This record gives sequence, structure tokens and C-alpha cells, in this order.
Amino acid sequence: MICVTALRQTSPEHVTVCLEGGEEIRSTLGTVTELRLYKGRELDEERLSELRLVSGRSLAREKALQLVSQRQMSARELMRKLRDKGFDEQTADYCVNWITERGLLDEERYAAAIVRHYSAKGYGAGRLRQELQKRGISRELMDEALEERPQDTEKLDSFVAARLKDPDDRDAVRKLSAALYRRGYSAEEIRGALARARAAYDYEE
Repeated sequence: MICVTALRQTSPEHVTVCLEGGEEIRSTLGTVTELRLYKGRELDEERLSELRLVSGRSLAREKALQLVSQRQMSARELMRKLRDKGFDEQTADYCVNWITERGLLDEERYAAAIVRHYSAKGYGAGRLRQELQKRGISRELMDEALEERPQDTEKLDSFVAARLKDPDDRDAVRKLSAALYRRGYSAEEIRGALARARAAYDYEE
């Protein structure tokens, strides 16, 4: 049996449970109340394991709620952030599931927001796919979000017009094509944009 030697409140919601032998377990007021802890309470191994498990999960849930309230994110991003905060994989996985079950993670909406954001910045589908993959969005949701991508050729044409003064300048065309490819545009989209730029140039001539 291990005796609780002190309950040290470190904030309105947080308590450190001090145990005989010097071990200290960071916990929450809710956990202390739930497990009916008090100075002098003796804990067997089963109760001690329960204290460690419930304390870790309650602190992780608290951190997860804080993280998802700050910005949208995917389940994989939340998992990574919880691991970075020092929670073990099992606890972080429990928290991601807990948050997801309560509808606090909406990856479909998050994927759509990413597509809108990078489309507005003038990036093509290839770059959008990279951004979605980087955030851990599933292939199914990725494909759905990309299908809804606004087909805004005006931004692409403006980008080309601002950087290509002479369509006959092969070196400039090559550099521009490479830049567009890096921005995630397909070969077909690049050819179309260059053709429209050529038509506009010929018209002005």
C-alpha cells in the first residue's frame, strides 16, 4: 500500500498528488474528487495505476480541448501535438478518439478550408494535395475537397501576365512553367495558361 502524503493544489483546476516514497503525480481537481483522494488515503497497486491513468487522460483531454479551440486541425496533427506535449501514444490516441467522438474535429470542413485558402493564394491542385497530405487528411476526404476546388483561371492568368512579357522568350517561358509546376499546376493547366497569354499578346500586337 502507498499512502497519499499531501494534495498540493497548483492552480484552480490542477493538483499534485504527493505519495509516500517521493512520487508526485500531476492531476486535476476533478480526478482527485472522482477518486476520493485525501491526505492519508492508502492506495493499493490497482488504485495507484488507476490514479496514474485517469490523471494522464484528464490532463491530456484538457490540453486537447485547448488545442482544438485555437484552430482547426486534423486527427494526426492533434496526435502529434499531444505527443510533443509529453503525453504517451496510448493517452494521446485516447484523447484524439474522445475529441472526435464529440464532434470537435471536423476533418471534412478542415480540408475544405485548406483548399479554399491555398486556392485563393494562387496554388494549383498539386500543391493543395501536398498541403492536405502534410496535415494528415485521408485520401477520400482529400479527393472530395479537391473536387470542390474553385476553378479560377483568372488568378492563374494574372500570375502569368505579370511574369511573362514576351511569349516568344523561351527562357522566360521555361522559368515560368517551372514556377507554375512548383505551385502545383498540372502540365495541361500550364499549357492552357500559356496559350491564353499568347492569344492576348497576339491580340495586343
